[in-house]
Amino acid sequence: MTSIFRTVMGADFERLHPQLRRRFSVGLVSGQACTGRGVMDRVWHGRGLVKPFLALGGTRNILVPRQGRNVPFVIENVPYADTFGRETVTFVRTFDLPGRARRFDAQMVLSPKGDRVLDYLGTHQHLASDLYFRAEPDGSLLIRSGEHRFREGPVDVRVPELIGAEAEVRESFDESTGCFRIRVRVVSRYFGPLFGYEGSFTVSYEDVGVRGVRPGLRPVREEARA
Repeated sequence: MTSIFRTVMGADFERLHPQLRRRFSVGLVSGQACTGRGVMDRVWHGRGLVKPFLALGGTRNILVPRQGRNVPFVIENVPYADTFGRETVTFVRTFDLPGRARRFDAQMVLSPKGDRVLDYLGTHQHLASDLYFRAEPDGSLLIRSGEHRFREGPVDVRVPELIGAEAEVRESFDESTGCFRIRVRVVSRYFGPLFGYEGSFTVSYEDVGVRGVRPGLRPVREEARA
């Protein structure tokens, strides 16, 4: 067994920069968690019609309905077994925006077929996205979203393109500064750019058995449907 990210990428994982390979090897097998701390040069969101959607998502830690520059940032990647026995890795991002810190929560799980990562979003995992990982020629990592689904009680439906969006994450390691660099863009085909951020951070690794999963890091509700 190996990390969910190495599993889904296969041989392509070896093309990543060594620091990215280490960062995305966090998991129950390695026994390591990873915490990144840095500054986002810019946190932004779209205008007009997208604001109500962002505000609604913000109530469940999905996207961030605020903007800012030079925003202190923390990302916590901690592996654990969820209530359904699946290895899960947290991607909990905290943006220390003026007046109030905002969180963007996600929990990543390997799909049953091992061909993609399932990204459960928010405090209650009402939204789930398919994620596809690819190593770029320069050793950076490109993550793109696929289908999105909404799940609540008996409801399990594909999010229509009209209100759906595509996410793109680019992460690299800067040898000159010893920092990871990240750029995230979430764009609607119909409404244009919704949300994004870009900046840099450094990481520290911890023993999961010693650290544990702190209160508030796991979601309030977990979704079994893949």
